[in-house]
Amino acid sequence: MSTNQNATAAQNSPPYFHVLAKPTGAVCNLDCKYCFFLSKEMLYPGSRFRMADELLETYIRQTIEAQRSSEITIAWQGGEPTLMGLDFFRRSIELEQKYARPGQTIQNTLQTNGTKLDDEWCEFFREHKFLIGLSLDGTREMNDAYRVDKSGAGTFDRVVSAARLMQKHNVDFNVLTTVHAANADHPLELYRFLRDELGTKFIQFIPIVERTTPELINIANKGWGEKLKDRPLYVQAGNQVTDRSVKSEQWGRFLIAIFDEWVRRDVGTVYVQMFDAALASWVGAPAAMCIFSETCGTAVSLEHNGDVYSCDHYVEPGYLLGNILQTPLVQLVGLEKQVKFGDDKRDTLPRYCRECEVRFACHGECPKNRFIQTPDGEPGLNYLCAGYKAFFKHIDHPMKMMAELLRRGHFADEAMAILEGERAVWKARTGRNNSCPCGSGRKFKKCHGEMCSKTDPARPVTSSATSVDTENRP
Repeated sequence: MSTNQNATAAQNSPPYFHVLAKPTGAVCNLDCKYCFFLSKEMLYPGSRFRMADELLETYIRQTIEAQRSSEITIAWQGGEPTLMGLDFFRRSIELEQKYARPGQTIQNTLQTNGTKLDDEWCEFFREHKFLIGLSLDGTREMNDAYRVDKSGAGTFDRVVSAARLMQKHNVDFNVLTTVHAANADHPLELYRFLRDELGTKFIQFIPIVERTTPELINIANKGWGEKLKDRPLYVQAGNQVTDRSVKSEQWGRFLIAIFDEWVRRDVGTVYVQMFDAALASWVGAPAAMCIFSETCGTAVSLEHNGDVYSCDHYVEPGYLLGNILQTPLVQLVGLEKQVKFGDDKRDTLPRYCRECEVRFACHGECPKNRFIQTPDGEPGLNYLCAGYKAFFKHIDHPMKMMAELLRRGHFADEAMAILEGERAVWKARTGRNNSCPCGSGRKFKKCHGEMCSKTDPARPVTSSATSVDTENRP
């Protein structure tokens, strides 16, 4: 780039941006069947897939220097980042301390499958206040359906052991659960396992949507691991999905079932990222998740060799921005190409979405999932649209209630008692086949009437007097 182009790119850079660093690239000790990122090894044939010390220092220094914010996040993912070994992360902490400016606070996050964690790792995480994301897809049967190691063995016991270790050492962690064909029809069993048996209070649900073409669908259905013969590089192309992928309406039912359980008894004590993000939309706060923001482009992906891509979901040749060893990170994030990538999230929405009543909460969700047509044939509709629309319409009434409570200086969990009283009145006054009073348009028996029939005598509704946290956790 010319000097003028460099200056323009730096000026275009947002005041704060997020970098998801992958020190081992796509290399992982597991072989999860839906993990299309395993195929990204093909972008770097012959690589050792280990971030060099020089690059580590460059990354830490550039990230800290580029941010015009007092709070900075250093985020690690993979592949499996713990394969780098603990000394790598000790060095990272030393570099943060070296380059941090007065008044800056640095938060470290790391997403892991947990299978390499031990007491030493957990002591390090606690000492340096790491926020850990632990991947677990539910019960043994749900998790081990797709989350397996290189020998094909399930990982459930090892991941649960990691959770217990982190609890023992008071490590701050949340659980990231992908939703797919093996667990999507069992939302309450899954949620109650995470909440009651595992004992986690912070949960993320991520829908598995493996996009592919008619030519590759049979291969894609076999998985993306290195053992697959003729494995293709996963790219965002095609209008078909694998058998493992969650269906749109199924995704909506999954969210609704868990929300109804959560809003009845867990507001303020269990934090579900999807629900916190929705509440942010109803309050009118900035989007808590990039997928629900009007535009994007401020969350880039850093590979083990310094290559920067537009997004973690677009690690493919057409979205390579450059390398931080040749071009400063702040300039790459501000490139016209990257600004357009982010603005296209808004500018390419089909009319069906622009006129949608829940656009304020959804904004078309992630562009990677926009590969089907609208009812009138316009391209660019999100594959998960039907599910999201059902979910957002279903939660409108309680979300408005919680938003109003927060505006008045109250706590969101006070809505539980109010809603319980409403449901008692509705149950007494509404016939099963009448329209639900919540305004969803569904029959009462298929909406809040179904919710009224659920009882849980083992645990009464509580009020924790805790305000809702809308932080976007890893």
